[in-house]
Amino acid sequence: MPLRMPRLRWLSTSLRSSASSSRLSLPLMGCGTWAWGNRLLWGYTEEMDEQLQAVFKECVSRGVTLFDTGDSYGTGRLNGRSEQLLGRFAQAYKGPNRDQVCIATKLAAYPWRLSRRSMVAAGNASARRLGRPVDLVQMHWSPANYAPWQEGPLLDGLADLYEQGFVKGVGLSNYGPESLKRVQRKFAERGVPIATMQVQYSLLSTYPVTTLAVKEVCDEFGIQLIAYSPLALGILTGKYSEQGPFPKGLRGQLFRQLVPGAKPLLQTLRAVASAKKKTMAQVALNWCIAKGTIPIPGAKTLEQAQQNIGALGWRLEADAIAELDQAAASVDKAMVQNIFQTR
Repeated sequence: MPLRMPRLRWLSTSLRSSASSSRLSLPLMGCGTWAWGNRLLWGYTEEMDEQLQAVFKECVSRGVTLFDTGDSYGTGRLNGRSEQLLGRFAQAYKGPNRDQVCIATKLAAYPWRLSRRSMVAAGNASARRLGRPVDLVQMHWSPANYAPWQEGPLLDGLADLYEQGFVKGVGLSNYGPESLKRVQRKFAERGVPIATMQVQYSLLSTYPVTTLAVKEVCDEFGIQLIAYSPLALGILTGKYSEQGPFPKGLRGQLFRQLVPGAKPLLQTLRAVASAKKKTMAQVALNWCIAKGTIPIPGAKTLEQAQQNIGALGWRLEADAIAELDQAAASVDKAMVQNIFQTR
C-alpha cells in the first residue's frame, strides 16, 4: 500500500481541495506569472501590483482562467511572491468565471528536497501562500539529469498530494517522452493520472514537439500539453528588431543573439498577422493553440493581457499554419532550451 503522509497541522479543511475527484477545467489559453515578483529578469516592483491585479481581473472575466505559477517564482526575499499575489487576487475577485479559476503551481526540485514528505510540505506551503487549495500541482523539473536518485521520492510526494485530496490534478514540466513514459508507469501503479505536461514551446522553440515528439506521448496518455514562453520571452511580439533597443539585463543579451537569426520567421509572422488583421503576438499564440497546446503567455500590464486575449475566438487556416511551420523550421538559432529538459 502507498504510504500516506500526515497532513500539516496548520492546513485547515478549507484549504483542502474538495474537488480532487472532479476534473480540472482548463481553458484554451492561460496566463503565466513568472514575472510577478521577479526583479532580476522582469524588473518587478511592488508598485506593479495594482496593474497585475487588473491583469488577473481581465483574464478571468474573459475566460482565461488558468494561472501558472511556481514556488520558486520571485527573486531574493520576494521568493513565493507570485503565489501570494495570485492568492490575494483570487480571493478579492467577484466577477464572471470566478468558480472556474484554476491555479497551477510548480514545485521546485531543490537539492534540499530529498523526501516525499518534503514535497508534501512544499505543496502545503504553496497552498498557505495562496490562501486556497492548489488546483494543479506540477513537478517543476526533473533532477534525472544530475541527481536521478532524488526524483523518485519527489514524485511520490506529488502523488501523495493528489491521493490526500489537496489538489485536483498533478502535472509535470520539462519532461521528454522517455522520462514521461517512465513517470506515467509509476503513477499508474497508484492510480494517479497525469493531467498536464509543460514544455517550452513556440515558433522559436519547437524542439520538444518536433524533435522529441513529446506531444505524441501526451496524446497517447490523454495528457494536456501546456506551452510556456509561447512568445519566446517577447521576441515574437515584433517589438524588437536587429537594431534594438533591447531589454536590459539577461533578456537583452539573449535577444542580441536570437533576433538577427529569427528575422525570416519574424517577417513571415508579421505578414500573416497583417493579412489576418491581428498582432504578431496573437498569431504566435493562435499557432500554439492550433497545435493542440494551451499557451500560457505572461502579462505585466492590462494592455498585454488584452492583446493576449485577442488570440482567442478565431483560428489560423491550414495554409497559414504551414507557412509559419516552414519559417520556424528555417530559423538559424532557435530559443535556448531549458537546461532541465529531459529526453
